[in-house]
Amino acid sequence: MTTPDDLLPEGLEDRLPQEADAITRAMRAALDVLGSHGYARVRPPLVEFEKSLAGRMDGVQPRRMFRFVDPASLRTLALRSDITPQIGRIAATSMAKAARPLRLGYCGETALIKADQLDPARERMQLGGELIGADTVEAVAEVVAVAIEALASTGLKGISVDFTLPDLVDALADKAMPLDPQARDAVRRELDMKDAGGLKAAGGEAYLPLLYAAGPFAESIEKLSAIDAGGALASRIAGLKDIVARIEGKARITLDPTERHGFEYQSWVGFTFYADGVRGLVGRGGTYQIRGSEEPATGFTLYIDELARAGMGTPQLDTLYLPLGHDRGVAARLRAIGWRTIAQLGESEDPRALGCTHTLSGTEPVAF
Repeated sequence: MTTPDDLLPEGLEDRLPQEADAITRAMRAALDVLGSHGYARVRPPLVEFEKSLAGRMDGVQPRRMFRFVDPASLRTLALRSDITPQIGRIAATSMAKAARPLRLGYCGETALIKADQLDPARERMQLGGELIGADTVEAVAEVVAVAIEALASTGLKGISVDFTLPDLVDALADKAMPLDPQARDAVRRELDMKDAGGLKAAGGEAYLPLLYAAGPFAESIEKLSAIDAGGALASRIAGLKDIVARIEGKARITLDPTERHGFEYQSWVGFTFYADGVRGLVGRGGTYQIRGSEEPATGFTLYIDELARAGMGTPQLDTLYLPLGHDRGVAARLRAIGWRTIAQLGESEDPRALGCTHTLSGTEPVAF
């Protein structure tokens, strides 16, 4: 019987067996990929001091985090909304003396007070990798390639990567396309909104061609090169071409140089991952700087929960029903070679209703 008290808060949901299994399998597969590339796993706590969570990375918004007072220290604690700042804290403190570049992987739950309009979820399983001490072309190429491999390991198909240049306006505004400092935020906003009229009104008419430079990578990069007559973006264009050469054939690749939503704290490059059968993005990443240590870093985050919505049904497992009085040694041997078992507890059980495909007869499984 369900009562009003049994309802969950908006944006939170139970993960029932099929989804929970899909999420767990995806998590294991992706973490195995990270481990195979030398990303050592760390597990930061779910709760930290608010100032620590908000102080290691630009773009972290404390007002989006659940906050409360710690009765022990009387300081404000916060439930993490993003694990990446915690990785920055670990790199800057506990692992400050570790050899660089430092490769760290993670997986854990995050929570938000209020979700985005397009994604009502307020709780997410976040998995990712951070390459600390480098934001070079080679570092970005490695991170993007590892992320694609991790996504593919979960069974996703049709993976695509959309690159962006978060500091595009800053790179152009000083000389190539001069802008008054007070106009730069407005130009960034209108470029991000893809609003040609608003861009003109903000004094960014010279930036209009950038709105039309988005699309498949090969076409988009040529348009961007044509706009960059002064060479202000030459190093970024060359870097993007090198990165794409590393991942070509592994994913569809597009470029939207003016996209900034969600990339406000990234430095010279950002990227978003999509896949067939998944509504919205499945991950994102880019280059950034860790506050305090001022170290450069490159990383990615994958939203594992989204994979459960991609139609990744639970595979049909051979499940063995163990009748009362069965040989426990035989059952243990069968589990060791991959069988899933369900032991009988009472006379009225229906093995098929419990999901069993076989029953143990003596020492051998027999199909129903």
